[in-house]
Amino acid sequence: MPTEQELKAIVREKYGQIALQDKETNAASCCGAGSCSSEVYNIMNEDYTALDGYNPDADLGLGCGLPTQFANIKKGDVVIDLGSGAGNDCFIARAETGDTGKVIGIDFTEAMISKARQNAEARGFNNVEFRMGDIEQMPVSSNVADVVVSNCVLNLVPNKNGVFAEIFRVLKPGGHFSISDVVLTGSLPPALQAAAEMYAGCVAGASRKDDYINLIKANGFRNVTIQKEKPIVIPEDILSRYLSTEEIKSGQSGIYSITVYAEKPVEGCCGPGCCS
Repeated sequence: MPTEQELKAIVREKYGQIALQDKETNAASCCGAGSCSSEVYNIMNEDYTALDGYNPDADLGLGCGLPTQFANIKKGDVVIDLGSGAGNDCFIARAETGDTGKVIGIDFTEAMISKARQNAEARGFNNVEFRMGDIEQMPVSSNVADVVVSNCVLNLVPNKNGVFAEIFRVLKPGGHFSISDVVLTGSLPPALQAAAEMYAGCVAGASRKDDYINLIKANGFRNVTIQKEKPIVIPEDILSRYLSTEEIKSGQSGIYSITVYAEKPVEGCCGPGCCS
């Protein structure tokens, strides 16, 4: 099994390549967005086009949900998007927070940051900022965000506990998050767990659903709620690279996209581990 740093390098390299392509190019080679399924990156993408603030240039088809649709963003809010990519969710969030708010996108892939900044500058979005950084150590002060969103990113991070601790730190008391992510209700076959492509494609890095929810609670969050849940099916032409025909016929373990909401308490809780 690759080390934590090796996994990060795999993700950074793959998403750096994707950043240099447009959605049509990605769609031609990624299942779920096109007619073939030669790669795993787009199998869970949802349609953003009806949402206010949607910008096609920022949509690379890489999400697994619509977290901004459920995030209860208000005018004037400060919103942080974790793993902001080319800026898709940031621009949706800006349509909600308006000119009086602020949106901060964080990504650790240089090519994604560059593309997102170009997209923001082209539209004159002076209150949307993109910062290069690791979401386990966010380049953001404590207690600044009203809302945190993220779309199919935490499953790419080996240290998920560190990310939830950071989300707790940067949220204002009473703030909340809405995160779309991939979780499991069973266990993946060893061959899929070991596949770098499956990790970078958001599947092999997924946690068990119960563990994921418990991790959120252990970091001090309250009112943890699953806002949406849908099954994800990996096409057989992808599975056939790693599994035998018999293993494929035996059925896939439960893989789901969930959108989960949680709040940082207003008072009476000092941080992770102090709330039950």
